[in-house]
Amino acid sequence: MSEFLLSLLGERLVNSEKAEVDVQSLGAKLSLVGLFFGCSLNAPCKQFNGSLCEFYSRFKKTSEHKDKLEIVFISSDQDQKHWQDFLQEMPWPALPFKDRHKKMKLWNKYKVTSIPSLVFVDAATGKVVCRNGLLVVRDDPKGLEFPWGPKPFAEVVAGPLLRNNRQTTDISSLEGHYVGVYFSAHWCPPCRSLTRVLVESYRTIKETGQKFEIVFVSADRSEDSFKQYFSEMPWLAVPYPDEARRSRLNRLYGIQGIPTLILLDTEGHMITRQGRVEVLNDTECRLFPWHPRPVLELSESNAVQLHEGPCLVLFVDAEEEGELEPAKELIQPIAEKLMAKYKAKEEEMPLLFFVAGEDDMTDSLRDYTNLPEAAPLLTILDMSARAKYVRDVEEITPAVVDQFVSDFLAEKLKPEPI
Repeated sequence: MSEFLLSLLGERLVNSEKAEVDVQSLGAKLSLVGLFFGCSLNAPCKQFNGSLCEFYSRFKKTSEHKDKLEIVFISSDQDQKHWQDFLQEMPWPALPFKDRHKKMKLWNKYKVTSIPSLVFVDAATGKVVCRNGLLVVRDDPKGLEFPWGPKPFAEVVAGPLLRNNRQTTDISSLEGHYVGVYFSAHWCPPCRSLTRVLVESYRTIKETGQKFEIVFVSADRSEDSFKQYFSEMPWLAVPYPDEARRSRLNRLYGIQGIPTLILLDTEGHMITRQGRVEVLNDTECRLFPWHPRPVLELSESNAVQLHEGPCLVLFVDAEEEGELEPAKELIQPIAEKLMAKYKAKEEEMPLLFFVAGEDDMTDSLRDYTNLPEAAPLLTILDMSARAKYVRDVEEITPAVVDQFVSDFLAEKLKPEPI
């Protein structure tokens, strides 16, 4: 049993009979763990649990890999009886109800933003193997594709692609191009708003001579809606009837909500999942292809990222454009060092970095999180855990920031409630 799995889940889990389950007992052959994030009071979670029970039972009875997979329930229940009643329906173990800290760490580590969610991770390393396990259960009910690891974009997208003039092409038209994989639907108002901006961005990038293409992956509820929506788009699309390919692309990128714009480099490797934020923040496309930046200036369009995991936010006394630069330069080396470390490990950053000046949105954030009015003010905000960490000192230096980040990652800081 890997030491990592012990650090991830702890030494003890609990089963439906209220008995403790030693993590060491999960078996030497275990190679994949499915982390099931859910809540007993959530109807979609209850529904998915039934499907997952069928999938699990079939896999354990018929698959040659039956000893290589285990599922662990990570609950967001607030009531222990509700949690216990839900656990009674499950043939797999769960994190103990009282272990809220470890639950929140897992939610943050795997960037879970909605429930139900099923994330398959490597039992030896904790790296994500498949982020969208819900689609695995739906599309591979017999578990024949175990362990459901990622495939190259070119392999998953292979097949005819539509133009909105009804002509077709294939993936050869994407060779040597930066590619945006756009998950969207006509019924979704934020999607339609983003599409209008994205059309202009697409044309701007094309006019500069850069090789860029977008592939629309529809989540529309009918082919007529798809056709109406796609008629507004100057790029390519996966044919609507090809539901299997659309589902595989959703699974490949672990799509949890729309609109989502994934940016790929010319080799098909992911540049960023935050294409939506980048397009809205950089309407002139000066920073295309939008490689991740170590430090961002907090704005209305990127504030959504505050809800995706812990974020360091340095509040400063700045109202004019350009006044945030000294603050960015102060924390940039720390952010770059952390980014390089986690990129080498092929893991996602455990902390995002922002600088914030003085405006209405920043005032609202301070009010919502009940932060002091001081500036500069160094904070880490963990919205999903409703927790904050504040370092209110007279002078904020790189050493102060570095120590603050190190202490947070080592869990040495005491959170205050938001």
